[in-house]
Amino acid sequence: MSGSAAVGPGPLTVALLRGGPRAAVKVAVVALHLRGAVVPGPPVTIRTSTPAPGTSFVPGLSLERAVRGSLYLPAGMRELMDRPRVRRALAELRGEAAAAGLLRRLPPRRTRAARRVLRELRAAVPPPTGPEGLSTADVLLAVALYGDAALTVLVPRFTEAAGLKGRGGREERGLPRSGDVGGDGFTGCAGGWGA
Repeated sequence: MSGSAAVGPGPLTVALLRGGPRAAVKVAVVALHLRGAVVPGPPVTIRTSTPAPGTSFVPGLSLERAVRGSLYLPAGMRELMDRPRVRRALAELRGEAAAAGLLRRLPPRRTRAARRVLRELRAAVPPPTGPEGLSTADVLLAVALYGDAALTVLVPRFTEAAGLKGRGGREERGLPRSGDVGGDGFTGCAGGWGA
């Protein structure tokens, strides 16, 4: 799988296209966790940590910066999604996806090009069976493409402790349904775009 993350849109955009804003925030949280910047907090929350020396954030990934900056107090996913900095960063990410021709603005829906990109990435990147041999970029792309199924396989302890799985009790599957590339019901206004 190495190197596959360099082709096409980045993991945050892929997650947004596949599963909406919540999926993109999950990828940002996992990216921060893999860099040592966030850890599980009190039950089913996320809190900041002191990153290892030399750890830096990739310029331009404002969603990662917004998530980390919004964790001034430990927060669960629902609360994190409601924080103003995260909402602004998500709006920026949606705007970038729309400018790239991957997302219609109103109603927010994937374009044909986005569906093709997701289909091609899924064909090139199989569902993960474990974290062995995967780079950070590979882990993030797998989480972006396969959602909770990948979280459970790749970062199970963090996923459970931080409360990343599901959406208010309903598990996000991340696997395609018949007729839908994303498997998330992401074909209308309500599907996947609410916090």
